[in-house]
Amino acid sequence: MRLTSARALVLALLTSSAMLFAQDAATDTKDAAKDTGHATKVAAKDTAKATDKAADKTAKGTDDVAHDTAHGVKKAGKAVGHGVKKGATATADAVK
Repeated sequence: MRLTSARALVLALLTSSAMLFAQDAATDTKDAAKDTGHATKVAAKDTAKATDKAADKTAKGTDDVAHDTAHGVKKAGKAVGHGVKKGATATADAVK
């Protein structure tokens, strides 16, 4: 009888320890899920911020290139106009 009581006690101890481990594992899983969710949220914010900065820099670069291109076109237009005027003057002089 003594042996049966000891077995019952060991069985009860093992069962309760298994339940405690299961509760601990559940808590750890819950905490890990919270940490993962937080890390994902932070990463998403950082990615959005970096994307926004990159878009701003791209827009600024595009604006600068457009400005430089417009300036070049204006300069080229003046040079062509000047050349046409010179050519027309020379032609007029040659015709006289």
